[in-house]
Amino acid sequence: MFPRTSTPDIEVVTVNTAGGITGGDQFGLNVAVEPHATLTLTTQAAERAYRAQRSEVGTLTTELDVQAGGRLNWLPQELILFERCNLRRRLRVSLQADAQLLLVEPIVFGRTAMGEALHDARFQDRISITRAGQPLYIDGMNLGGNVASLLQRPATAAGATAMASVVMVAPDAAAHFPVIQSALPPTAGASLLADNLLVIRLLAADSLELRRVLIPVLERLNNNTLPMSWRL
Repeated sequence: MFPRTSTPDIEVVTVNTAGGITGGDQFGLNVAVEPHATLTLTTQAAERAYRAQRSEVGTLTTELDVQAGGRLNWLPQELILFERCNLRRRLRVSLQADAQLLLVEPIVFGRTAMGEALHDARFQDRISITRAGQPLYIDGMNLGGNVASLLQRPATAAGATAMASVVMVAPDAAAHFPVIQSALPPTAGASLLADNLLVIRLLAADSLELRRVLIPVLERLNNNTLPMSWRL
């Protein structure tokens, strides 16, 4: 879907007509941002990884290519993991030399308001960002079995049930760093890996608390309000 906006930039909202992902599903998304174009891409609602059969794995593969002088705001809403899900997710971003990126990936490990906890679930996640073919940011996560117990460990999540990763690749990344760092709660941290590369990791007790911290951060880094679907 292509909502109307008050700016000349393009906004795209993707819709999963299946309503979620389960074992055996294979979803793929390929996006190309042309030279000097700006694209904001979000989702209609939270993505859901549902219960899968033991022998089946759901896969979600996303390929994003940003050409010279382009900018991509990759702003999907949360991925919610359900009990006995089995999901393998891959996100690969290719940036040309002067392309810009704002990326967020929020994850919810069971809906606490519904009393959900992941006692038997599997999730494998990989994020790869390259610039001109060279690695810029690589991240990964492997969770299996009693995820709720793993998240209780102090060195893992200290009881948090929601998290988000934010990556900004832009010339003004360093200017945002001190303001963002001072505004984050004790369960979050920011690192300036280079003058143009800002990375933030957030942990929260639940998805509501995560959004309370995440939305102001994204609006500052985006220099704009978030897409309307984030507020519905």
